[in-house]
Amino acid sequence: MNLPISVIILTFNEEQNIAPCLDSVKDWAGEIFVVDSGSTDRTVEIARRYTANIVTNPFINYARQRNWSQANLPLAYDWVFHLDAGEQVTPELAAALHTAFTDSTPPVDGFLINRRAIFMGRWIKHGGIYPTYHLRLYRHTKGSCEDREYDQHFKVEGPVATLGGDIIDEIAPDLNSWTLSHARWASAEAAEQLKQSKPDSPDKNQVQGRLFGTAIERRRWLRRSVYGRVPLFVRPFAYFMYRYFVRLGFLDGVEGFIFHFLQGFWYRFYVDAKIWEWRMKN
Repeated sequence: MNLPISVIILTFNEEQNIAPCLDSVKDWAGEIFVVDSGSTDRTVEIARRYTANIVTNPFINYARQRNWSQANLPLAYDWVFHLDAGEQVTPELAAALHTAFTDSTPPVDGFLINRRAIFMGRWIKHGGIYPTYHLRLYRHTKGSCEDREYDQHFKVEGPVATLGGDIIDEIAPDLNSWTLSHARWASAEAAEQLKQSKPDSPDKNQVQGRLFGTAIERRRWLRRSVYGRVPLFVRPFAYFMYRYFVRLGFLDGVEGFIFHFLQGFWYRFYVDAKIWEWRMKN
């Protein structure tokens, strides 16, 4: 049964991921849109097997691409589900969607959905990585993506609820892809942190950090009010120790150690180095 939900998937050279992603939504999505950024591989060819709704739009950043999609696509439904090409909807989440949308309209304006991170074939369950909830499904007339270079979240005006099931996130096919993508993201996050440190921040149109808010608002508060106040180069060490030992990241095995070290220490150290470099030059 097709549900009254428009699924939007952003792509760029995702020929390895797009088929499993589309397979996970084809049986329940009311309509599927693929917004491509000019792929040079077989991404578009594969996507056409599932949907004719394929458009191309130049990529600036994720937030603007998502907001452009909402504003310009001929959406047939009030509800929109944002999915990345490297993600898949679990059968449990699909069942929860059927329960929420069959024969009734949900009495909320958005849903928080859990993310299940898979790294080098292993489900990362510890270190504060699981569970983590993200707003991905909401009424498009009530929500949008905050305009940030990195760590963008969707925001909605109105009440939200939590859905059962997970979005599976296949983080990267190999270490080379992971390090290359995170090297790019480090520049974006460093720029965002420098922007947020200015006196006129934060932007009222962004998700505001609140200790006693939603899971997303709490993470934003911790990032700015705790992590952001620890000195550069000290905080990556402290964060890794907290994540790996206090939050039991060591229980994720060898793959988990690689992930927590790279994502919890290496990446954040690289961001700090980028911030320091910019300050030295300016």
